[in-house]
Amino acid sequence: MTLRLILVRHAKSSWDDPLVDDHDRRLNERGRKAATAVGKWIKEKKYCVQTVYSSTARRTVETWSGISAFCNSEADVQFSSALYLASPDRMLTMLQGARTESVMMIAHNPGTASLAEGLVKEAPQHPKFFDYPSGAVTVIDFDCESWADINLHTGNIIDFVVPRDLG
Repeated sequence: MTLRLILVRHAKSSWDDPLVDDHDRRLNERGRKAATAVGKWIKEKKYCVQTVYSSTARRTVETWSGISAFCNSEADVQFSSALYLASPDRMLTMLQGARTESVMMIAHNPGTASLAEGLVKEAPQHPKFFDYPSGAVTVIDFDCESWADINLHTGNIIDFVVPRDLG
C-alpha cells in the first residue's frame, strides 16, 4: 500500500500589528494569494487528501481555508494546538496515528522543514527545499501498510513546490 503525505508550511503571515499574539497572526495579502495558488495546484495535480492535521494558529487555519476552496473541503480536518510550533518528533508522532491513506499536515517552521528533510530518502533538487519558505509544499509517498510503520528516510519525494513557482 502507498501512503501519501502532503506537508505544508503555512502561507506568508502579517507582521503589521506588533501587539497581535503570534498564534493570532493572520495571512497577509501575499499569503492569501499563495494559499489559493497552492489549492489550485493540489487540485490540478490530484493530490487532494482524506485527512488534514493543522495547527490551531490563525495563519495555518487560513492556509487550509485557501487550499480547501479548491480541494476536498470534505476532508476530515483536525485542528490541534499540539502542532503549533511543534518539533518534528511531535509532528511525526501525530502522523503515525493517522488512519487514512492520504494526509495533509499544515504547520510551522522549523518543525515542518526538519520533518520534510528527515522523512525523505533523497531531497529534491529544488533550491528552496532546505529553506522551506512560507507556503512550501512537499508531497511524499511511503510504501507501507500503516502510518505507524513510517520511519525517517523512508519517504519518496513525489513533488515539491513553493508559491513563487506557481506564478
